[in-house]
Amino acid sequence: MTEIKNHLQAVLQQIHAAENAANRPENSVNLLAVSKTWPADRLRELALSGQQDFGENYLQEALEKIHALADLSLTWHFIGPIQSNKTRDIAANFAWVQSVDRQKIAQRLNDQRPDGLPALNICLQVNIDNEDTKSGLTVDELPALAQQVNEMPNLCLRGLMVIPTATDDIDQQHDAFKRSFALFRELKNTYPTVDTLSMGMSGDLTAAIAEGSNMVRIGTALFGKRHTQA
Repeated sequence: MTEIKNHLQAVLQQIHAAENAANRPENSVNLLAVSKTWPADRLRELALSGQQDFGENYLQEALEKIHALADLSLTWHFIGPIQSNKTRDIAANFAWVQSVDRQKIAQRLNDQRPDGLPALNICLQVNIDNEDTKSGLTVDELPALAQQVNEMPNLCLRGLMVIPTATDDIDQQHDAFKRSFALFRELKNTYPTVDTLSMGMSGDLTAAIAEGSNMVRIGTALFGKRHTQA
Protein backbone atom coordinates (compact mmCIF):
# COMPACT_ATOMS: atom_id res chain seq x y z
CA MET A 1 0.00 0.00 0.00
CA THR A 2 2.95 2.33 0.55
CA GLU A 3 3.57 2.78 -3.19
CA ILE A 4 0.03 3.75 -4.09
CA LYS A 5 -0.25 5.96 -1.00
CA ASN A 6 2.92 7.75 -2.12
CA HIS A 7 1.43 8.23 -5.58
CA LEU A 8 -1.71 9.69 -4.03
CA GLN A 9 0.26 12.08 -1.86
CA ALA A 10 2.35 13.18 -4.85
CA VAL A 11 -0.76 13.93 -6.91
CA LEU A 12 -2.37 15.82 -4.04
CA GLN A 13 0.80 17.86 -3.62
CA GLN A 14 0.76 18.67 -7.33
CA ILE A 15 -2.86 19.78 -7.08
CA HIS A 16 -2.12 21.94 -4.03
CA ALA A 17 0.87 23.51 -5.78
CA ALA A 18 -1.34 24.35 -8.77
CA GLU A 19 -4.00 25.80 -6.47
CA ASN A 20 -1.39 27.94 -4.76
CA ALA A 21 0.10 29.13 -8.08
CA ALA A 22 -3.38 30.15 -9.25
CA ASN A 23 -4.13 31.94 -5.94
CA ARG A 24 -6.96 29.52 -5.24
CA PRO A 25 -7.87 28.10 -1.83
CA GLU A 26 -6.31 24.79 -0.83
CA ASN A 27 -8.68 21.86 -1.35
CA SER A 28 -10.79 23.80 -3.87
CA VAL A 29 -10.04 21.11 -6.49
CA ASN A 30 -11.41 17.59 -6.09
CA LEU A 31 -9.49 14.52 -7.24
CA LEU A 32 -11.30 11.88 -9.29
CA ALA A 33 -9.29 8.68 -9.57
CA VAL A 34 -9.71 7.24 -13.07
CA SER A 35 -9.61 3.53 -12.33
CA LYS A 36 -10.63 1.86 -15.59
CA THR A 37 -8.79 -1.43 -16.26
CA TRP A 38 -7.42 -1.57 -12.71
CA PRO A 39 -8.53 -4.42 -10.43
CA ALA A 40 -10.62 -3.88 -7.34
CA ASP A 41 -7.75 -4.64 -4.97
CA ARG A 42 -5.77 -1.69 -6.32
CA LEU A 43 -8.79 0.57 -5.88
CA ARG A 44 -9.17 -0.70 -2.33
CA GLU A 45 -5.56 0.25 -1.60
CA LEU A 46 -6.20 3.76 -2.89
CA ALA A 47 -9.47 4.05 -0.98
CA LEU A 48 -7.81 2.97 2.26
CA SER A 49 -5.22 5.67 1.62
CA GLY A 50 -7.99 8.26 1.64
CA GLN A 51 -9.36 8.49 -1.93
CA GLN A 52 -13.15 8.76 -2.12
CA ASP A 53 -14.16 9.37 -5.75
CA PHE A 54 -13.56 6.87 -8.57
CA GLY A 55 -14.29 7.24 -12.28
CA GLU A 56 -15.05 4.28 -14.53
CA ASN A 57 -15.46 4.08 -18.31
CA TYR A 58 -16.63 0.51 -18.88
CA LEU A 59 -19.92 -0.52 -17.31
CA GLN A 60 -19.48 -4.27 -16.78
CA GLU A 61 -16.02 -3.82 -15.31
CA ALA A 62 -17.31 -1.03 -13.09
CA LEU A 63 -20.23 -3.07 -11.77
CA GLU A 64 -17.88 -5.84 -10.70
CA LYS A 65 -15.73 -3.36 -8.77
CA ILE A 66 -18.71 -1.58 -7.23
CA HIS A 67 -19.89 -4.96 -5.91
CA ALA A 68 -16.43 -5.97 -4.70
CA LEU A 69 -15.95 -2.69 -2.85
CA ALA A 70 -19.48 -2.33 -1.50
CA ASP A 71 -18.18 -2.38 2.06
CA LEU A 72 -16.46 0.97 1.44
CA SER A 73 -18.30 4.28 1.19
CA LEU A 74 -17.05 5.27 -2.25
CA THR A 75 -18.53 7.69 -4.75
CA TRP A 76 -18.72 6.29 -8.28
CA HIS A 77 -18.64 8.45 -11.42
CA PHE A 78 -19.40 7.09 -14.89
CA ILE A 79 -17.14 8.94 -17.31
CA GLY A 80 -17.26 6.89 -20.53
CA PRO A 81 -19.45 6.99 -23.63
CA ILE A 82 -22.99 5.84 -22.89
CA GLN A 83 -24.98 3.38 -24.98
CA SER A 84 -28.75 3.37 -24.61
CA ASN A 85 -28.82 -0.25 -23.43
CA LYS A 86 -26.48 0.61 -20.53
CA THR A 87 -28.46 3.46 -18.97
CA ARG A 88 -30.51 1.35 -16.55
CA ASP A 89 -27.46 -0.07 -14.78
CA ILE A 90 -25.69 3.29 -14.83
CA ALA A 91 -28.73 5.00 -13.31
CA ALA A 92 -28.95 2.38 -10.57
CA ASN A 93 -25.30 2.12 -9.55
CA PHE A 94 -23.59 5.49 -9.94
CA ALA A 95 -23.83 8.76 -8.05
CA TRP A 96 -22.46 10.83 -10.94
CA VAL A 97 -22.53 10.63 -14.73
CA GLN A 98 -20.05 12.99 -16.38
CA SER A 99 -20.49 12.01 -20.02
CA VAL A 100 -24.04 13.02 -20.91
CA ASP A 101 -24.22 14.59 -24.37
CA ARG A 102 -27.68 13.66 -25.72
CA GLN A 103 -31.24 14.31 -24.60
CA LYS A 104 -32.18 10.67 -25.19
CA ILE A 105 -29.53 9.45 -22.75
CA ALA A 106 -30.45 12.06 -20.16
CA GLN A 107 -34.11 11.09 -20.38
CA ARG A 108 -33.36 7.41 -19.97
CA LEU A 109 -31.13 8.06 -16.94
CA ASN A 110 -33.90 10.17 -15.41
CA ASP A 111 -36.63 7.61 -16.08
CA GLN A 112 -34.53 4.67 -14.87
CA ARG A 113 -33.15 6.21 -11.66
CA PRO A 114 -34.52 3.94 -8.91
CA ASP A 115 -36.96 5.30 -6.38
CA GLY A 116 -35.34 6.06 -3.05
CA LEU A 117 -32.01 7.19 -4.49
CA PRO A 118 -31.05 10.87 -4.58
CA ALA A 119 -31.03 12.67 -7.90
CA LEU A 120 -28.26 11.51 -10.22
CA ASN A 121 -25.53 14.15 -10.52
CA ILE A 122 -24.97 15.08 -14.15
CA CYS A 123 -22.09 16.78 -15.95
CA LEU A 124 -22.61 17.55 -19.62
CA GLN A 125 -19.68 16.57 -21.80
CA VAL A 126 -18.60 19.33 -24.18
CA ASN A 127 -16.38 18.67 -27.18
CA ILE A 128 -14.61 21.98 -26.71
CA ASP A 129 -12.28 21.58 -29.72
CA ASN A 130 -14.87 19.98 -32.06
CA GLU A 131 -12.79 16.84 -32.55
CA ASP A 132 -14.36 14.24 -34.84
CA THR A 133 -13.04 11.37 -32.73
CA LYS A 134 -14.53 12.57 -29.44
CA SER A 135 -17.99 12.47 -27.94
CA GLY A 136 -19.58 15.56 -26.54
CA LEU A 137 -21.85 18.48 -27.24
CA THR A 138 -20.88 21.39 -29.41
CA VAL A 139 -20.87 24.75 -27.70
CA ASP A 140 -24.05 25.67 -29.57
CA GLU A 141 -25.86 22.52 -28.41
CA LEU A 142 -25.07 23.03 -24.73
CA PRO A 143 -27.83 25.49 -23.68
CA ALA A 144 -30.72 23.36 -24.92
CA LEU A 145 -29.53 20.15 -23.24
CA ALA A 146 -28.71 21.99 -20.01
CA GLN A 147 -32.28 23.27 -19.87
CA GLN A 148 -33.70 19.81 -20.56
CA VAL A 149 -31.59 18.14 -17.85
CA ASN A 150 -32.42 20.88 -15.36
CA GLU A 151 -36.12 20.09 -15.82
CA MET A 152 -35.74 16.34 -15.18
CA PRO A 153 -36.73 15.55 -11.57
CA ASN A 154 -34.38 12.60 -11.04
CA LEU A 155 -31.30 14.39 -12.38
CA CYS A 156 -29.28 17.22 -10.84
CA LEU A 157 -27.32 19.37 -13.28
CA ARG A 158 -23.91 19.85 -11.66
CA GLY A 159 -21.69 21.17 -14.44
CA LEU A 160 -19.43 20.33 -17.36
CA MET A 161 -16.87 17.70 -18.28
CA VAL A 162 -14.27 18.62 -20.88
CA ILE A 163 -11.50 16.69 -22.67
CA PRO A 164 -9.59 19.13 -24.90
CA THR A 165 -7.24 18.13 -27.69
CA ALA A 166 -4.21 16.37 -26.21
CA THR A 167 -1.18 18.63 -26.54
CA ASP A 168 2.04 19.50 -24.75
CA ASP A 169 1.68 23.12 -25.90
CA ILE A 170 0.97 25.04 -22.69
CA ASP A 171 -0.65 27.96 -24.51
CA GLN A 172 -3.05 25.61 -26.30
CA GLN A 173 -3.91 23.92 -23.00
CA HIS A 174 -4.70 27.25 -21.37
CA ASP A 175 -6.77 28.41 -24.34
CA ALA A 176 -9.04 25.35 -24.33
CA PHE A 177 -9.47 25.46 -20.57
CA LYS A 178 -10.17 29.19 -20.61
CA ARG A 179 -12.95 28.69 -23.17
CA SER A 180 -14.34 25.84 -21.09
CA PHE A 181 -14.40 27.96 -17.96
CA ALA A 182 -16.33 30.68 -19.79
CA LEU A 183 -19.02 28.11 -20.67
CA PHE A 184 -19.06 26.85 -17.09
CA ARG A 185 -19.41 30.36 -15.66
CA GLU A 186 -22.36 31.07 -17.95
CA LEU A 187 -24.00 27.79 -16.98
CA LYS A 188 -23.40 28.47 -13.29
CA ASN A 189 -24.99 31.89 -13.59
CA THR A 190 -28.09 30.29 -15.11
CA TYR A 191 -28.56 27.21 -12.92
CA PRO A 192 -27.96 27.35 -9.14
CA THR A 193 -27.09 23.64 -8.85
CA VAL A 194 -24.07 24.00 -11.16
CA ASP A 195 -20.79 23.87 -9.23
CA THR A 196 -18.49 21.40 -11.00
CA LEU A 197 -16.03 21.90 -13.85
CA SER A 198 -14.39 18.53 -14.50
CA MET A 199 -11.30 19.12 -16.64
CA GLY A 200 -7.62 18.32 -16.45
CA MET A 201 -5.78 15.00 -16.43
CA SER A 202 -2.32 13.79 -15.49
CA GLY A 203 -0.59 15.73 -18.28
CA ASP A 204 -2.37 19.06 -18.04
CA LEU A 205 -3.84 19.45 -14.56
CA THR A 206 -1.74 22.52 -13.71
CA ALA A 207 -3.11 24.48 -16.68
CA ALA A 208 -6.65 23.23 -15.97
CA ILE A 209 -6.52 24.38 -12.36
CA ALA A 210 -5.06 27.73 -13.39
CA GLU A 211 -8.08 28.25 -15.64
CA GLY A 212 -10.75 27.26 -13.12
CA SER A 213 -11.15 23.49 -12.99
CA ASN A 214 -12.42 22.20 -9.66
CA MET A 215 -12.25 18.49 -10.47
CA VAL A 216 -9.32 16.76 -12.14
CA ARG A 217 -9.47 13.20 -13.49
CA ILE A 218 -6.21 11.37 -12.79
CA GLY A 219 -5.31 7.80 -13.67
CA THR A 220 -1.71 7.27 -14.74
CA ALA A 221 -0.14 9.39 -12.00
CA LEU A 222 -2.04 7.40 -9.36
CA PHE A 223 -1.90 3.85 -10.67
CA GLY A 224 1.00 3.87 -13.12
CA LYS A 225 0.91 2.79 -16.76
CA ARG A 226 -2.47 1.60 -17.89
CA HIS A 227 -3.46 -2.00 -17.20
CA THR A 228 -4.80 -3.69 -20.32
CA GLN A 229 -7.95 -5.72 -20.19
CA ALA A 230 -7.74 -9.43 -20.91
